[in-house]
Amino acid sequence: MSDLISLPKDRIRILLLEGISDSAVELLHAAGYDNVTRLPKALDGAALMEALQGVHILGIRSRTQLTAEVLAAADRLIAVGCFCIGTNQVALGEACRRGIPVFNAPFSNTRSVAELVMGEIVMLLRSIPDKSRSAHQGGWEKSAANSYEVRGRTLGIVGYGNIGSQLSVLAEAFGMRVIYYDHTTKLPHGNARPCATLD
Repeated sequence: MSDLISLPKDRIRILLLEGISDSAVELLHAAGYDNVTRLPKALDGAALMEALQGVHILGIRSRTQLTAEVLAAADRLIAVGCFCIGTNQVALGEACRRGIPVFNAPFSNTRSVAELVMGEIVMLLRSIPDKSRSAHQGGWEKSAANSYEVRGRTLGIVGYGNIGSQLSVLAEAFGMRVIYYDHTTKLPHGNARPCATLD
């Protein structure tokens, strides 16, 4: 594949910001890209524009803001990888105008967020925050008052995209009935049922 690129891999400069995982660096090295700089935090303004001088590929998360001004200052940038679900931190119109493709990872934390939501549902229904606070203050409540099971409850999900649909699968596994609303027609997962309105 190396004969298909116009610049030798060892001359392609890659900058990874915001503490992007070691595994990303390892994969780049394994593919022959050794000119990789990784910084632990986001950069902005003049510091970001200076760091982008001579950089061909930029990897960011959600804190680094690639404005039109920043993109204009990036003299060699050929691609941006957003190591997160969205691209709202990038001036996409300007990137497109400059011929810089922008990639993201829309499924990177879908399952994690859905699991966190289910955990929060269980904690709230069981009044765990109050009981934890009491236990930390020396109390021990043996009562099950204000503690409820998840099974048999109805969960309403607003937005049935990647996270919402994954949440519906987990909620059903807990024995919940799932209804959802989305502004576009979506196929339900499992036994989830769409609602026509939020009313």
